[in-house]
Amino acid sequence: MSKPSSQLNTNALNRARGPRGFSGPVVKAKDWKGTIQRIWVYMEKQKAALIASIIFVILSTLLGLLGPLMIGIIIDDYIIPKDIAGTLRFLGELGVVYLATAVFTWLQTFMMVRVSLRTIGKLRQDLFDKLQTLSLRFFDQRTHGDLMSRVTNDIESLNSALSQSVIQIFSSILMVAGVAIAMFSLNWLLAIVTLLVIPLIIFTTKKIITYSSSAFIKRQRDLGDLNGLIEETISGTEIITLFGKEEKMNQQFSEVNERLRQSAMAADTVSGFLGPVNNFINNLGLGFVIAIGAVMTVEGMATVGIIAAFVTYSRQFFRPINQLSNLFNLFQSAIAGAERVFEIMDETPDLLDKENAIVVDSFKGEVEFSHVHFGYEEDKPILKNIHFQVKQGEKIALVGPTGSGKTTIINLLMRFYDVTEGVLKVDGRDIRDYQLSGLRKKIGVVLQDTFLFSGTILENIRYGRLEATDAEVIAAAKLASAHQFIKHLPEGYQTRITSGGANLSQGQRQLLAIARAILANSDILILDEATSSIDTTTEIEIQKGINRLTEGRTSFVIAHRLKTIENADRILVIHQGEILESGTHQELLQKKGFYFDMYDSQFNLGGKTAGGPL
Repeated sequence: MSKPSSQLNTNALNRARGPRGFSGPVVKAKDWKGTIQRIWVYMEKQKAALIASIIFVILSTLLGLLGPLMIGIIIDDYIIPKDIAGTLRFLGELGVVYLATAVFTWLQTFMMVRVSLRTIGKLRQDLFDKLQTLSLRFFDQRTHGDLMSRVTNDIESLNSALSQSVIQIFSSILMVAGVAIAMFSLNWLLAIVTLLVIPLIIFTTKKIITYSSSAFIKRQRDLGDLNGLIEETISGTEIITLFGKEEKMNQQFSEVNERLRQSAMAADTVSGFLGPVNNFINNLGLGFVIAIGAVMTVEGMATVGIIAAFVTYSRQFFRPINQLSNLFNLFQSAIAGAERVFEIMDETPDLLDKENAIVVDSFKGEVEFSHVHFGYEEDKPILKNIHFQVKQGEKIALVGPTGSGKTTIINLLMRFYDVTEGVLKVDGRDIRDYQLSGLRKKIGVVLQDTFLFSGTILENIRYGRLEATDAEVIAAAKLASAHQFIKHLPEGYQTRITSGGANLSQGQRQLLAIARAILANSDILILDEATSSIDTTTEIEIQKGINRLTEGRTSFVIAHRLKTIENADRILVIHQGEILESGTHQELLQKKGFYFDMYDSQFNLGGKTAGGPL
């Protein structure tokens, strides 16, 4: 499995520009045309700003072309004739031209940034909205790091391309074309001399990029390894400390860090040649222009002013050419990132409401699994012919070895997935007939893996029912036996939760999750190992609250600690995806079957032990 931080930083490296603007290997899009058309759908809403930006680009380019011409005129018509007044006047006009160029350049950037931010804002919102519609199956099949990379790095890469690369590419092309026209208009021979070094620039750039690509790829891989090691070290700090492996981790980090230093040195050294080599070629071309221009001046074929204008034009000509390769590379990577974003937006949710889905106000709580089969993968069945009925208000316990399918049954009831075969009914109707959002609002869940959001304790409990008052939140916390520890915190219910609840114990986090479910006051309650991280004393108190909560309400309880489900109306023993036994606690003990073996392994009843512990 790929490591999220590795992916994030590798993508960041793809975007980061190396020495002299070199960016390393480029990720290419599969469908340039289609992706650009989809981006344009978002951008065309900003047509006015786009047109304004293009106008500003044209104006700044024309004024930029006017500057060197004016320098030549100043030299020939004012400086050489020693007309001081005319020189000063013309210098003032030149200053106005350069000032206007700077203003229009800023305006084009401002307008393009505005277009980019609005476009990206809408795209980012649509992507996030899309993620909310996708099922757990979609997230199960992808790493969180990859999804995070698409939501953050890929979109930010497109943002950079839209706000900078697009307008710079257009400006560079316009500048190169304009300078070429201006140079041929002034002196065609000097223009040809200037263009002679372009094939050499293209050749050296291609060679250096070819040689450095493998080095950049290795640097990316080593950076990913380093970030992955850092992530594992931070996440596993307790285990590292427990086993006293700090020195080993330091040594391992040192080795990976050294590999990264060596690969980065190789990549940056090779790519670092690009700038100096191109600068040398540019200066070589400039030297040719000056040398031939000097001869032409002596022979009366050109003036000093024309040569000065050509020197300036040649610099204006080569600068955008050097930039264009990097700009196209960055733009290409951005299009590839946009393509990855659109891949998610093109995903079809596998769980959709029917056209006339039932909007339910409440459930009686009757549940029926009718010959249900299910597998997360087609060729790997998890549940096989699950068949049972639950009456309103019944408390059903699901027990069995780890991986037997207990949580999968709950996932189907929550409609995180749809059954492969058979029918799952709630209140006599196929669960797929109900509106999905309404169905889940009527089912309260406390999962084994507790998740808390950043915010206060009060806000986390209120997540179960957002309109609940503070008094109702506190009442739910008392019922869940969470109030006692909350009131002893420095800020009580206003205590902020950090890093998913890192400042609370696992047991405290689970108590808050139970309080959240209690506050939701759902018609059907699911407790998936809800008391697994709670001490025995607290468990006694919380069982009282759960018993009050489940009274008259259909509930499903998954438990490994069998003592907690002795009072269940019915216990379903799940083994290898099938219901092996069913009955009350006493009935199952009397059968002396699989349930008896499990109970005996926990409490040593002295009976047979042929079964297996949980």
